[in-house]
Amino acid sequence: MPVDRRTIRRRRNLLLLLVAIALAVSALVYAIQWWSSGRFWVTTDNAFVNGNLIPVYSDATGFVAQVYYEETDHVEKGDLMIRLDAQRAMAALGQAQGELARAVRSVSGLFELRRQACQRILSREALLDKVRHDIIRYQQALPSGSVSKQVLQNAEDQAASLDADLKASRADFQQTQAQVGGTTRTRHPDIEIAKNKYVDAYIEFARQQIRAPATGYVAKRKAQVGDRVRPGDQVMTIVPLSHLWVEANLWETNLRYVRPGQPALVNVDLYGQTHTYHGTVEGLVPGTGSVFALLPPDNATGNFIHIVQRVPVRIALREDEVLKHPLRPGLSTITAIDVRNAEQSPNAALTEVSTPEYRTNVYANDVAEANANAEQIIKDNLTVKDIGVDKECPAIQ
Repeated sequence: MPVDRRTIRRRRNLLLLLVAIALAVSALVYAIQWWSSGRFWVTTDNAFVNGNLIPVYSDATGFVAQVYYEETDHVEKGDLMIRLDAQRAMAALGQAQGELARAVRSVSGLFELRRQACQRILSREALLDKVRHDIIRYQQALPSGSVSKQVLQNAEDQAASLDADLKASRADFQQTQAQVGGTTRTRHPDIEIAKNKYVDAYIEFARQQIRAPATGYVAKRKAQVGDRVRPGDQVMTIVPLSHLWVEANLWETNLRYVRPGQPALVNVDLYGQTHTYHGTVEGLVPGTGSVFALLPPDNATGNFIHIVQRVPVRIALREDEVLKHPLRPGLSTITAIDVRNAEQSPNAALTEVSTPEYRTNVYANDVAEANANAEQIIKDNLTVKDIGVDKECPAIQ
């Protein structure tokens, strides 16, 4: 049965009314939702997961002899990652050890020369005192004729000769004293120089073994067996995945109420809407991304176009959530920040450097071990054990 136009118009108007009512209700719900909470949230999809990418560099020169870890492997702090061929470093260490031993013996010889010069002074003083006593006795006996003038003259000439020898012996002592005065057999400058050369050679030898400075996962392995690496060459990267954060690049027009300490919700594209991470704003980077670019813009030259800039905002993620749902640096996210609490200063910062990847002690023992070995070398090469021989010469005091 055909429908008349009036019925069609009535149905169309009813449908349009329903659509209008639905749109009005939706707009009202959106307005209520925006007014109650939506206006307090700043959202961006220009946000990415970030983390500490710890580069591993070589601190020594040598050929790569063995690689112990491959990309994606998990390493603990202090694990041996790459071993370099240490033959040249071992030879240099042996040479430095010999130089230190020779310096110790040479300094011991200087101390013995000083003691010998002191004994020579004491001997010359004793002889000179004896001759002077003889001269006095000869002078007393000369009037009686029991001693000739020739004997007296010979004694006086001998005294003058001994006095000259005594002055020469004292000069020799002062020359040696200038080289060892104020020091000991184990702390002489020559020994300190040789000791530090040995420490440097020992560190070069120890650094032939490249160890992990932090716990994490290996990425970007560059070292190959047979490569010749030098100090400063990067061999791989370690990425700790337990401490990650989000870097959200917000329009400057949205930063008015963004403050450190505000809560944030993060949805990573890897998991979509199935999991939401709960974060906290840690701080605002003190500058837009453009000023830190390799080629920053110079708006004082040429034509100027006003472009709204973005400022990176650092958002901390909870470690338990990151461990439960693992992430990788560089993943894209949709991040929303609740800006209702804007009491904190935008220049405040809540970042911390307390996690393990901010410190390492894998290099701390090298110098201590080198110094211990050097002290043992010094001890083994001391030719005189009696410390009393290093006292100042009593004839000079």
